[in-house]
Amino acid sequence: MFLLVSCAPEVGSEAWCENMKEKPKGDWAGSEAIDFVKHCVL
Repeated sequence: MFLLVSCAPEVGSEAWCENMKEKPKGDWAGSEAIDFVKHCVL
């Protein structure tokens, strides 16, 4: 049995919010923008 482990931080975590702040806004997916507002702004 194989497990896939992602190196990316969990969506909504402080590390994820920091990564998104550094990522160019033009490179964000629609779902990333929604998650960013939901978890990092509000």
